[in-house]
Amino acid sequence: MNITIYNHQIKATINTLGAELIQLEKKNQDYIWTIDETYWNKTSPILFPIVGRLKNDAYTIEGKTYELPRHGFARNFEFKVEHQTENAVVFLLTENSETLKQYPFQFDLRLKYEIIENSLKMNYSIINKSQETMPFSIGAHPAFAIDGLFSDYTLDFNQSENFISYELEKEQFNNSFKKIPSENGKINLDYALFEKDALVFKHLKSNTLTLLRKNQPYISVEFKGFPYLGIWTKPNAPFLCIEPWCGLADNINHNGNIYQKEGIQLLDNNTEFQREINITLL
Repeated sequence: MNITIYNHQIKATINTLGAELIQLEKKNQDYIWTIDETYWNKTSPILFPIVGRLKNDAYTIEGKTYELPRHGFARNFEFKVEHQTENAVVFLLTENSETLKQYPFQFDLRLKYEIIENSLKMNYSIINKSQETMPFSIGAHPAFAIDGLFSDYTLDFNQSENFISYELEKEQFNNSFKKIPSENGKINLDYALFEKDALVFKHLKSNTLTLLRKNQPYISVEFKGFPYLGIWTKPNAPFLCIEPWCGLADNINHNGNIYQKEGIQLLDNNTEFQREINITLL
């Protein structure tokens, strides 16, 4: 089921399956890409309870092995609409018999979408209802529409950066990295940048990224409190994903213990973790 929220400037449509943002419109222009399965079959999946791929698609807790697919399972389940107004909606996913087979923790995962002026706020809330400390990751994966030439677009960060991207091999980190070319602190987009999968930045000072189109601001993404950022597309695909993460894919040398996983978040019982992403249409 699709839920639409709006104000006098913009509107957003979210599917209850995965609480996935599928449209974000301003003046009848959709800033989220339209699915073409030739390239990809998602628009903005939630990454939970892991980000990226596990080594052997599995992890261990106290010697017991569990299997989890890439990016976890939240994107594959129907969320409950917990609260809705004209310009905001709250979605809820809790543990069930299927999630417990893959991830032996009780949780509340809420995603609130709220429109304020020309911005969409996405607030992530996770509550650990288990007695044990809960290991988890959370991430966003919105795919923004690229209209025209990919090379017309530029990434503009709000801090001066040394752009070091950590490389993936079969979707796991392989301990190599590369410096991404930039001009005056900006990265000019080129499909060649993504020949080895996503760009992954682990040590950014920036917490806001503006996508420029022909040097004019197009979209701004604010991601305070997210320590990692992925940028991804596919060859010749008409989209660009800007992905703030609290979590990372496994390293090829990881021992499988999820509590020792790089980037893992640890949440005590009966406590809450919150993060917010703000997408502004410019």
